Amino acid sequence: MPRYFFHTRMGDDLVTDPDGEELRDPDHAWEVARAMITQLLHTEETQPGVLSAVLEVTDSDGEIVLEFPFSEALIETQDMNATRH
Repeated sequence: MPRYFFHTRMGDDLVTDPDGEELRDPDHAWEVARAMITQLLHTEETQPGVLSAVLEVTDSDGEIVLEFPFSEALIETQDMNATRH
């Protein structure tokens, strides 16, 4: 299974994920990214600028697979099975 890394970008700062996670495909990475952001927003919601942060998901080659704005995780989707990237 491919390994995906979930890096958090806030402005010019980047918090890297050194370990990553093995997931079946980019759609699964999107689901994990959304869950991670939702959980983080519940614990860090008062931190200034958190809604402007972006979760950058990369593959093992360092290529960006998707960019997930934290603010987008607040939007309820009609069909959670739909591809959002």
